[in-house]
Amino acid sequence: MATFGASTTNVNPNRSAEVASPPSDSVSSLCFSSKANHLVATSWDNQVRCWEVMKQGTNITTVPKASISHDQPVLCSAWKDDGTTVFSGGCDKQVKMWPLLSGGQPVTVAMHDAPIKELAWIPEMNLLVTGSWDKTLRYWDLRQQNPTWVQQLPERCYALTVKHPLMVVGTADRNLVVFNLQNPQTEFKRVVSPLKYQTRCLAAFPDQQGFLVGSIEGRVGVHHLDDAQSSKNFTFKCHRDGNDIYSVNSLNFHPVHQTFATAGSDGAFNFWDKDSKQRLKAMLRCSQPIPCSTFNHDGSIYAYSVCYDWSKGAENHNPSTAKTHIYLHQPQEAEVKGKPRAGTSSRK
Repeated sequence: MATFGASTTNVNPNRSAEVASPPSDSVSSLCFSSKANHLVATSWDNQVRCWEVMKQGTNITTVPKASISHDQPVLCSAWKDDGTTVFSGGCDKQVKMWPLLSGGQPVTVAMHDAPIKELAWIPEMNLLVTGSWDKTLRYWDLRQQNPTWVQQLPERCYALTVKHPLMVVGTADRNLVVFNLQNPQTEFKRVVSPLKYQTRCLAAFPDQQGFLVGSIEGRVGVHHLDDAQSSKNFTFKCHRDGNDIYSVNSLNFHPVHQTFATAGSDGAFNFWDKDSKQRLKAMLRCSQPIPCSTFNHDGSIYAYSVCYDWSKGAENHNPSTAKTHIYLHQPQEAEVKGKPRAGTSSRK
């Protein structure tokens, strides 16, 4: 029997595999290598960690591989397309490039005047792009010390997504700044978020024709760039429980089926099909929020962190019970394969 007064909520109700030796503080970003099942997590304990994920049938095991430190909390990460090098940025206002698999030492390759919230490697341009709370976006050629271009933003960068040639940046004033990376020095379009509250996360459509936006108010917007497609735009509610409304913290498209996952501060992750406007699967709620998530390169593993996200302030943070977990879920085809629309063949 549970101890009197103790919480009986299950931290891992979906029975996901657990990553060994997780961070000692909340996780801020997760990313998989595009070449192998190497998972990187950044966290508020100033660390960047990497695990090797091994899959045998339905069994998943993880081995901690390496870690590096920043001087302050780390907020974002991305792999280079070579699958061997990791970029990480955060509150120390710098990006470190870490030749992880070759065992090299990290070097600073980018700087801002305020914390770096987002970064992405753009292989088609051989450039790194960084977005900061200093209200700029900067492009970096790793062979040069200074940025190749500094783009002013209307406000602090809160979210960023790239699917070349499309890039969308979400700023603190609910602006969504769209760039065509074939002409990166000019804004392509500026859209006010279809959601009424602060932008939390973005995900570009796999076909580059639009993007998803998630807000702190338990809602996701599906937005097409072409005005002729505007009739397909819609928003939907999610990550709610009765009158309780939770932030949508993460949006990830499945790399094969092009359905998507949402993860939220209610401790749940769900799989959706935007084309049929249906939820494919609602997973059981964890006992703590999910601040970030990601699919591996073939979509066979969905990684998500379960930890306190500070959405209820410091008074609700109990260091003695606030353990951080990173879980690995293996999506079943029924969870992530979209449903055929009327009038279309179900064959792929």
